[in-house]
Amino acid sequence: MAKLASIALSFLILTQSFNMDLGDLAHIDDLLEHAEFHSEKYGDNFLVFISKHYGELQEEHNQDQDEKKEHEELPFIHHCCSHVFTALVLNKFEMQVLKTVPVADSTTNFHYLDNYSSLEKSDIFQPPQQA
Repeated sequence: MAKLASIALSFLILTQSFNMDLGDLAHIDDLLEHAEFHSEKYGDNFLVFISKHYGELQEEHNQDQDEKKEHEELPFIHHCCSHVFTALVLNKFEMQVLKTVPVADSTTNFHYLDNYSSLEKSDIFQPPQQA
């Protein structure tokens, strides 16, 4: 379930980074109908149609006022809008610190027994010597 939720959120962030929303997906059929209209009226292929509505030929094509209503219903045409949400939360929370007397204990209980010193004297653990 967590993987599905993370994939869904990742896909949502990806589509929003392309400036797409569900309204754009609902207007895909308008895009295809208008592309077919351009193909019949002007003989445009799909790449020229995309260029006229989203690319270099957009300003030249917008001079034609006959198709103004159809152009407004095309998907992926957004006026740039930026929303910034800032939240600042100030919580005044005081925590009482208990005063304690420091404990100074200098007694040590430490004993170390070297169990491996006898192995140093054995010939097995000595470096090889030249013959």
